[in-house]
Amino acid sequence: MEQTLTRLRAIDTRSAPPPQPEAPLTLEDLYRTHRMRLIRLALLLVDEPATAEDVVQEAFTGLHRNWGNLRDAAAAVGYLRTAVVNGSRSVLRRRKTAREYTPPHAVNARSAESLAMLTAEHQGVVKALSQLPPRQREVLVLRYYGNLTEAEIAEAAGISKGTVKSTASRALEALQKIMNQP
Repeated sequence: MEQTLTRLRAIDTRSAPPPQPEAPLTLEDLYRTHRMRLIRLALLLVDEPATAEDVVQEAFTGLHRNWGNLRDAAAAVGYLRTAVVNGSRSVLRRRKTAREYTPPHAVNARSAESLAMLTAEHQGVVKALSQLPPRQREVLVLRYYGNLTEAEIAEAAGISKGTVKSTASRALEALQKIMNQP
């Protein structure tokens, strides 16, 4: 179990920027500070670099449209994170619908570019994550990749803290089983 947690934490090979005492004041600052981290988050959820970039771009576009209605700049990061999770869910729903029209023997394989971006160990973790149900994958990615608290995950995913705890527990067990399969 501990190895799986270590692998999940290792997905983000870059160190996270230290928490800033004040939230960035402009949309440009937010974009520079959080764009790549949000793209990596979306990539783990949707499994395609181009789609992940589109999801994040849509999140920033939505924030720009609603910038005047924002209660404070600190809420912007939470808004973006929630928008990325919701955008990723929408992408996955569209994919599911599209898959229903493909022949059952067609394989939904990862692109060569996305595989080249990951080390062998990371590929194993991402492959195992892709076998989890969407909610379990979201909770693990937000917890161990995004380093979010249970409350932040609950807010971003639109579920209760108790659901976050139970989902994470079940997801870790399932991930451990998947990772230990020969």
